[in-house]
Amino acid sequence: MRLQDPRPAKGARRPRKRIGRGPGSGHGKTACAGHKGQRSRTGDRSLRGFEGGQMPLHRRIPKRGFTNKFRTFYHILNVEDLARFGESAEVTPGSLRQAGVIGSPRDWGVKILGNGEAPRKLKLKVHKISRPAREKIEQAGGTVELVK
Repeated sequence: MRLQDPRPAKGARRPRKRIGRGPGSGHGKTACAGHKGQRSRTGDRSLRGFEGGQMPLHRRIPKRGFTNKFRTFYHILNVEDLARFGESAEVTPGSLRQAGVIGSPRDWGVKILGNGEAPRKLKLKVHKISRPAREKIEQAGGTVELVK
């Protein structure tokens, strides 16, 4: 192979199989579909999950549970995750997103749990907070406000 002749190496590519193009091709007459039967006809693809009339697996297995469409999702953080904010900083969902502590989805709330020590005096405006987390923030001199 040369730079001015960019072809694949000899034998690297084969011609496609030309099915149903006469007896000389070796794939004529039945065109590799065998003799008779549903699978030899055109349009023989059956539906996904079809098992020849037998009750398909996805209908034999019982259904379980449900999805609550009214469920509220929360970004879960611990008190120790607030260490990157300075003294008397106002911690809101927007400031947490800006600092890279939480990401998307944006419509989720923020919940603070009590793992770790409260770093310093902070003003929190979050959707939910656990009792130990609230106590640690308030002991450090901070305030907690719940937002909707």
